[in-house]
Amino acid sequence: MINILKYGEVSNSEIFSRAVPTVNVEATVADIIANVRKDGDKALLYYCKKFDGASLSSLVVSEDEINEAFAAVEPKFVEILEKAAKNIRAFHEKQVRNSFIINNENGIVVGQKVIPVDKAGLYVPGGTAAYPSTVLMDAIPAKIAGCREVVMVTPPNKEGKVNPVILAAAKIAGIDRIFKVGGAQAVAALAYGTESVPKVDKIVGPGNAFVAEAKKQVFGVVSIDMIAGPSEILIVADGKSNARHVAADLLSQAEHDRMASAVLVTDSYALAEAVSTELERQIPLLERAEIARESIDKNGKIIVADTLLAAIDIANEIAPEHLELCVDNPFDYLDAIRHAGSIFMGRNCPEALGDYFAGPNHTLPTSGTAKFSSPLSVDDFVKKTQYTYYTKDALERVARDVAFFAEKEGLTAHAKSAVVRLED
Repeated sequence: MINILKYGEVSNSEIFSRAVPTVNVEATVADIIANVRKDGDKALLYYCKKFDGASLSSLVVSEDEINEAFAAVEPKFVEILEKAAKNIRAFHEKQVRNSFIINNENGIVVGQKVIPVDKAGLYVPGGTAAYPSTVLMDAIPAKIAGCREVVMVTPPNKEGKVNPVILAAAKIAGIDRIFKVGGAQAVAALAYGTESVPKVDKIVGPGNAFVAEAKKQVFGVVSIDMIAGPSEILIVADGKSNARHVAADLLSQAEHDRMASAVLVTDSYALAEAVSTELERQIPLLERAEIARESIDKNGKIIVADTLLAAIDIANEIAPEHLELCVDNPFDYLDAIRHAGSIFMGRNCPEALGDYFAGPNHTLPTSGTAKFSSPLSVDDFVKKTQYTYYTKDALERVARDVAFFAEKEGLTAHAKSAVVRLED
């Protein structure tokens, strides 16, 4: 049963504690990466057999396989995928940054170019559930950014096939190439390249502890989006909230995995008790009841605060991945929320809207990193280059100032490079 904690009556360590994965996979992942660097496709095929039970002759998903999978997906779901893709595109197109130039009249030009990364690599999980939503959320911003090539890796099933809904989403999103490989070995392949899998410039997408550790270990060779922790939801709800709805929303994240965190912060003890009762009623009805049960019992909590503003202060300290604001007039409180990956406003906005359909990205900072990082966006697939131009007269006006500055840092060659042109 979920714990109900009264803020101010228990220690802050209880209020703000988080689930911490205890599995140490660092050495295992390091060995996998080393083997992929050494043996390339041979290592990938070995790990596909070992971890996925698939004996593959090729890692490449062919165009025929994609078309066959697309035809196998029920038309209604294809229609929904296309609607979701339209919403995601509309949202992310607003994120596009423009290059700029400052052209002064005194012979000075400075500017910044916004340039997409050449190759983006998308990791799409394929373990206990298939995530076509992740395909759309990761691929569409990369395409909008203008990446020259977007490639995807995802594990196959024992028959060597990729889930058809994953391939249907990839076709709708316009992914260029797809490979049947998952786990830390897929991350290694994207980072270093193999005979089949191209080396990319950036790797994005969620995964299990092995994938997260692999992303950490290859960072620097390639860029990554973030190190994702367990899924999180925090709901700030007042006493008018529907306990049945709040419990259902908490379980929408608890069913992800046993380490997922579901937290309610409320100013109503009556709501806290009603939600606890509802959780006990709803959990046995879930298909993933065993996972949700462990998540709620080990990592779930209900925190009762004196006021709604105090509840928001608690939410800011936790800095959750998903934050639902179940109150009247939610926009009155929006400015008070400083730290959250994505905010769901009002009583009619379950977090599932963001997972699949509304348009904002669902690849979000976890484990409190929303205090300093952001959701996946078009910005993740671009880089910026600056440039400077001075005429001879413009340089002459400032060369001695530049040299004086350089000498204060003890860098006389810097100073000389600025004034040497005055001596000619």
